[in-house]
Order: sequence, then structure tokens, then C-alpha cells
Amino acid sequence: MIRGILAAATLAVCALLGGTAQAQQKLRWAHVYETNEPYHTEALWAAEQIKQRTQNRWNIEVFPASALGNEPTINQGLTLGTVDIIYTGAAFAGATYKPISIGNAPYIFRDYGHFAAYRESDLLKELMAGYDKQTGHHSVALTYYGARHLTANRPIMKPEDARGMKLRVPQAPLFLMFTRSIGANATPIAFAEVYLALQQGTVDGQENPLPTIKAKKFHEVQSHIMLSGHITESLLTIVSRSSWARLNDGDKKVFEAVLREASDRASKEIREAELKLPEWFREQGKTVLTPDLAAFRAAALPLHNDASAGAGWTKEQYDRLQAISSRPE
Repeated sequence: MIRGILAAATLAVCALLGGTAQAQQKLRWAHVYETNEPYHTEALWAAEQIKQRTQNRWNIEVFPASALGNEPTINQGLTLGTVDIIYTGAAFAGATYKPISIGNAPYIFRDYGHFAAYRESDLLKELMAGYDKQTGHHSVALTYYGARHLTANRPIMKPEDARGMKLRVPQAPLFLMFTRSIGANATPIAFAEVYLALQQGTVDGQENPLPTIKAKKFHEVQSHIMLSGHITESLLTIVSRSSWARLNDGDKKVFEAVLREASDRASKEIREAELKLPEWFREQGKTVLTPDLAAFRAAALPLHNDASAGAGWTKEQYDRLQAISSRPE
């Protein structure tokens, strides 16, 4: 009798310890964005939701602002096991699987509605599956990052105005397609170092979406914002191969549902912010201009399927993207 009670007690303790061990499983989510940006706040929301919906089995710690490295570093970290989840620009994922970067070609989207339709398309699903097959990692969602705009300390109204300027671009090859189209000198600099580079004149300008320009305070060291909208930027949420393999089927469904919802929430917030920000920047004393968009687009289009300019997709994939009908906002 006593032996049976002890055995039952031992089993109960083991079960309790096992549950505690499960509750202590931790994952590291890395990104390069500021703590006040929707990507970070929604990552925190997702981490809490996943914790609740998996009965505390998974605790996700979010590391913002390049705390675990710049974009190339955290992409490598997925394979090395130093990070478990990342946000990364599609162009950076394209360094491993080129077709996934198609959305980063300059002026490849007609408008926001075209991008929004692409985000829900079979083409994107196939490209994400191609990335997954190539890397073994699991891409879950595509988040709207915003239309990228030029900033400088002088007006840039047509492509010729940018010739020879030192333009900071991210450290991903596809961004060279845009600089090549306007004749600028591409200067890749890590995101965390851009403000200082602008302040010290290491570069003449940079390009980012309006919410990012505000969050990173680039407007403090740049007088002019040109609403060029040359690249419609997006971020992939990716779970590493080893981390995805650790999840049971039920938890995988939870992760996918929550990460996609977080992506939708962040995308909505960014879209709403970028529509309001031109006026906010004017109120800060900045000069906000609309350049000759037709001229910029005409300069970029000939490079869209030029492999020497960074194109890594097939003509069939390109044509399918162009055939997608825009969604109304």
C-alpha cells in the first residue's frame, strides 16, 4: 500500500517536473527594428499569445534593434542555431533563394493594392515553399514594411538628380538594381549605423519607408524627403528548421495562426501610418516632395529581368506577378 502511494507520488512529481521543463522551453526572435515599431510590438504580442495558447510550453524572447546582429547575421543565425525566429527583408532571404526577392524589384508593383493581392497569392505561397525547400527553414508570413522613399539634403526630382550621389542601401544585392537604375553610388551600411553615416556625411542620402524614417529619426539629419515609392518593401517571418522540428503538430498550428495574425496587424498599422506621415514630416519643417515618378519607373523597368542587375526569378514568375489584379483598399 505504502509502496503504491510512493510510486504514485513519484509519478506525480515527474509529471510536474516534465511540465515545468516544457514550460521553460525558450526561443529567440531577432530583428533589426526599433522597440516603438509595429514589427516589435506585434512580435511581443505574438510571443504572449503563443505562450498562452500552448499552455506556457513556449516562451519567446524578442531581441530588437540588431541586438543579436544585423540582417545577414540573423539570417545565418537560423542555420547556426543562434536564433529561432527572425523578421527579414525579402531581399535578404533572396540571398539564399533568389526568386523570393522578386517583390523588391523597383516599381514592380503598380500600387499598394497590387502588393496586397500578391501577399495573398498562390505565387507567394509557391515562392515561400521554394525558400523552405532550399533552406529547410519555415517561412510563415509576409508583412508589409512600406513604400521606400529617398531622403537627402537636397531635392531629387528625377533620376538624373541622383547620379553620383552616395546612397545608403541595405546589405542585400537586389537593392543595387534601384541604385543602378538612377546612377547612384550604392553604399551598403548596416541599419544600426545609418543615422551616424548620414550625420557625418559618409553618405549623401538613404531610402526607407516613412514609418522607418520616423522611428530611426533619419529626418533629424536629412532635410528633404522625396516620395519616390521606388520599392514596396516586405518582411518575412521565418522559423528555423531546428526550432520548427521541435514543435508538435498542434503547436505548429498555433505558431502559424499567431504569426500570421501578427503580420496582418503590423501590416495594417504600417499602411495607416505611412498615409499620415507626409503631413507630420512637413510639420517638423521637412521638405516633402513628389518627384517625377514616371521617369523613375521608366528607368527601372528595363532591369526587371536582367540577371546582371540582380534579377533571380523566371520570366514566368515575373509575368504571373504582373498579371495579379490589384485589391481595393
